[in-house]
Amino acid sequence: MFIVEETIVGAEATQIPKQRGESLLETAVRYAEERHWDVFPGTWLEAVDGAQRCSCGDAACAAPGAHPSRPDWATQATGSATVARRMWQKQPTASILLPTGRTFDAISVPETAGFLALARMERMELTLGPVTLAPDRRMHFFVLPGASVKVPDLVRKLGWSLSSLDLVALGEGEYVAAPPTRFGSRGAVQWACRPTPANRWLPDAEELISPLAYACGRDR
Repeated sequence: MFIVEETIVGAEATQIPKQRGESLLETAVRYAEERHWDVFPGTWLEAVDGAQRCSCGDAACAAPGAHPSRPDWATQATGSATVARRMWQKQPTASILLPTGRTFDAISVPETAGFLALARMERMELTLGPVTLAPDRRMHFFVLPGASVKVPDLVRKLGWSLSSLDLVALGEGEYVAAPPTRFGSRGAVQWACRPTPANRWLPDAEELISPLAYACGRDR
């Protein structure tokens, strides 16, 4: 695990805050209420023979406790704090998942490339949106909707082949797990750049793609 303070010096928004013990229900409601993000409850963790297992029942689940629990999850997502509260009251330990392609898209890169890109972005004085760091060692940079369509062409214009970079734009029909969702025993999703009043307005993918592509190229 990288120590953010040693990688990025300065901007408070790039430091991963400590988990404050806020419940999943309270957090989901706050995302809907304060950020106007759609949210939906995913799977959850259950204790089975002393081990944490995903509620989906698959012992080899790749994202235990951190994926949709039903195929129609997209229709379940809500931006209503009242509805979100009602859903998590039914299953208080359900993960918090955020659909992409609505109020934001996300650009997903490996953790090592993500920290390199964050340092580069700070030097370039770019304005960032929220960024998550997940236990599967992926970072997700929140950008304006439409990135999933733009990114392939933007990467080509920079001289890279998208297939050669471990960079993925998540848009309509996809999702990201939000803090403090846990991935089994691997730990919880955290904010590498947490939501603040200053980053309520998200950057366009075009503003971030150069340092992200460069970092992914270095990380190959």
